[in-house]
Amino acid sequence: MTYPLTPPRRAPARKRAAFSWRSRTARGLVYQVVAVALIGLLAWLLLGNTLDNMRQRGIQSGYDFLGQPAGFDIGESWLNYDSQDPYWKAFLVGLVNTLRVAVAGIVLATVLGTLLGVGRFSRNALVRALCYCYVELLRNIPVLLQLLMWYLLLSEYLPDAAQPLHLGHLFLSKNGIAFPLLIWEPAHSLALMGLVLGMGASALWIRAARARFERTGRPQPVAIVTAALLVLPPILGWLAAGASAQWELPRMGELQVQGGGSLSPEYMAVMLGLVLYTAAFIAEVVRAGIASVPVGQIEASASLGLPRARTLRLVVLPQALRLIVPPLTNQYLNLTKNSSLAVAVGYPELVSIANTSLNQTGRAVECISIIMLVYLSTSLATSALMNWFNRRAAIKER
Repeated sequence: MTYPLTPPRRAPARKRAAFSWRSRTARGLVYQVVAVALIGLLAWLLLGNTLDNMRQRGIQSGYDFLGQPAGFDIGESWLNYDSQDPYWKAFLVGLVNTLRVAVAGIVLATVLGTLLGVGRFSRNALVRALCYCYVELLRNIPVLLQLLMWYLLLSEYLPDAAQPLHLGHLFLSKNGIAFPLLIWEPAHSLALMGLVLGMGASALWIRAARARFERTGRPQPVAIVTAALLVLPPILGWLAAGASAQWELPRMGELQVQGGGSLSPEYMAVMLGLVLYTAAFIAEVVRAGIASVPVGQIEASASLGLPRARTLRLVVLPQALRLIVPPLTNQYLNLTKNSSLAVAVGYPELVSIANTSLNQTGRAVECISIIMLVYLSTSLATSALMNWFNRRAAIKER
């Protein structure tokens, strides 16, 4: 006996939900639209009122001054700048000087802070005590006082520019530190390309070695292979382009050291102050992250025969990163924003150049808005990069 085949039942089409004030989602959407509209209206009223008051008092407004000659010199710049260049180029010089402090400071503070945070768990009581004293001392002194202290030490107690301390081709005086500077040539561009390729190859090798370790349990040589991939391609590219290397050496002139590269005492004071201050906070972040890992994880690693250093690298730090990265992002943002205090020691960063431009042009709103835009952009970029790293470092639960 056969039965007729019945067609499968189809799920009824979902009806589009009509707008209802009882819906929490609908109410939330309305509240957000109203809030955005009110904020936009308030901003429009404030802007209109400000422009009207400035117009009544005869105060000029607008960003047209950015194309006018700046008329002032900048003592320290990586860019070719002259006093006859426009204001926008002066602001660009200030931005580059700010990034010089922020990027280098983040790298150095991370390395120093990580070492101090790990040192808090050292079996050596002296190392633990030194790390503890460093953290408690440096993080409880205001960063502005530290900047002024380092600037005073560098500008007052170093030898005069006419009689600098020198070690080989390094000269140290009140003018800063002078060092040999590599003259850029086409061979160096090829070496830089080799370095980029080596970094990509090392990243692929680290990922492959980690995947094989998780699959087989057998560790692969990572440090040696990574070092070889980072060193050999640049050397091969440099050799393929002729292996040319010329250095501009500093030399003693009549009154001061001339030639070569140099770091001003203002830059050195800002770097020392911000790096040492931020590293103390990063050390506490790293210490708290490591302390959050259950002791059972460490005991299990010891029972498997893993050395202490490998346990820290393979077991403790991957789990601690989940708690380290978010507060670490805050410290990076603080270091970038604290670089604005460099104006106190005369370092020509963005705020210093904006103040000079403001005094010359009277465009206070415009100059302050440029400062706000730059710091907002750098902070958002730093947050986006750290959020991406946080997602990559997070432990994937199965």
